[in-house]
Amino acid sequence: MESTPLNVLLALSAGVGLAAATGFRAFLPLFSLGVAARLGWAAVRPSEQFLAGDLALIALGTATVVELLADKIPVVDHALDTIATVLRPVAAWAVSFGVLTPLGPEWAGALATLLAGGALGVHTLKAHARLGSTVTSAGLANPLVSLIEDVVAFLLTLAAILAPILALLFLALLAWLAVKVLRKLSGATRSSTPA
Repeated sequence: MESTPLNVLLALSAGVGLAAATGFRAFLPLFSLGVAARLGWAAVRPSEQFLAGDLALIALGTATVVELLADKIPVVDHALDTIATVLRPVAAWAVSFGVLTPLGPEWAGALATLLAGGALGVHTLKAHARLGSTVTSAGLANPLVSLIEDVVAFLLTLAAILAPILALLFLALLAWLAVKVLRKLSGATRSSTPA
């Protein structure tokens, strides 16, 4: 892909969106990128073309289904979060490096490393929210929380592949909502604490 400012912006937006999506689900963005590359909807680095291969699509598709289903089971969801602490940044690096095609490998690798750190941050916030859900609902709300995470990961992935700038806007909306919820929760905690 040609290295024009617009192409760099689109690739970076796609990388940010896909990396953030891996903070919620490790395999969905990788599988989706593989499908998009197979269909010609996404430009992927030659080193990442294997994602569009039959074996990779079967493995990533299976892993995606297993991850989505297993995350709905209380206790198993926390075990997945523990494993994902390592897995999600690695997936974020791979998926973002794959789409940063207008950049040289050194710059793409450096940016992918930063985005992997961002995915770890998203994962950490998500894991803390899930822990809060477990504590407040004895785990009964976790499948619903997991379903919401699935939808967010899917929408982020879809936007990152088909309309990368929209992925950035979606992330900005998510950040705004998270800040609003955190402020509301911290205000509720302060008002319920005895003076």
